[in-house]
Amino acid sequence: MYIGLDFDGTVVEHRYPDIGNNVPGAISVITQLWLEGHKIILWTMRSGKELDDAVKHLSEYGIVPYGINGNPDQANWSTSPKAYCHLYIDDAALGCPLRPSMNSGRPMVDWEEVEKQLVERGVLSGEPYVKGKDYGN
Repeated sequence: MYIGLDFDGTVVEHRYPDIGNNVPGAISVITQLWLEGHKIILWTMRSGKELDDAVKHLSEYGIVPYGINGNPDQANWSTSPKAYCHLYIDDAALGCPLRPSMNSGRPMVDWEEVEKQLVERGVLSGEPYVKGKDYGN
């Protein structure tokens, strides 16, 4: 499954152009999505150095985006700038569960609720991520 993932307010707290603190639960759920074979597409307004910083931040946790501000698989059937994804996780998306931020004043994604929804929809297995376990990726 292709999953479009926003960055500021979703992976990290709003601190643009800096990198904010990780939103609680974000890294573990995103890691589990990646380990279960989902293709993570970083879908963010960041560009240039700020985009490079976001990609570097994810890579520090072993998360390698399948695409960055685009889906590399859609080039042969569409020239649309919108990345084709099966779902998007974004703090600005209507219906995305949010929690208050302790630092920025803007709400951020509530990853505990997102994880529950992903398990209920069958996107995630519900098995907790175990650091050091070989997932074959």
